[in-house]
Amino acid sequence: MYTIEEFDKEKTKVVKYIVYKKRTEKEVYRKFQGSIPENMLEDIIEYLKENGYIQDKEYIAKAVQEYMLLQTLSQKEIEYKLYAKGISRDDIEEYWNLHQEELQEYEIHSAKKIFQKKANIMEEKDIVQYLLKKGYTRENIQEAQESQE
Repeated sequence: MYTIEEFDKEKTKVVKYIVYKKRTEKEVYRKFQGSIPENMLEDIIEYLKENGYIQDKEYIAKAVQEYMLLQTLSQKEIEYKLYAKGISRDDIEEYWNLHQEELQEYEIHSAKKIFQKKANIMEEKDIVQYLLKKGYTRENIQEAQESQE
């Protein structure tokens, strides 16, 4: 076991890490695994989840919005980035189901941007292959392509 003072000291470290930038439960666990005793770390994470410091579902929404504003990614690429942060498949699928239309529109818009950007340096079929490799769906690529013509 551990004392309340030890718990508070370690909890403060974790809170500083989270407040600096929103983190997922898995990110917090990976960061402090080994430096904080396992049972204490689990208790700290549970405490922070109960008090709203760690909210993976809210993290998904913020991360997706950030990706959509700053980058041209396929839905698959966004999904992989979220998996890398330790977000559960169920939470990602739930978000995808609720925001399917918005995500599809974003992917089409991203594909259009890539078509415009690469049109002078690549042939259309090569751009299509590039987008397929990045995880864009054929339907969204086709819709983006048709809007270019």
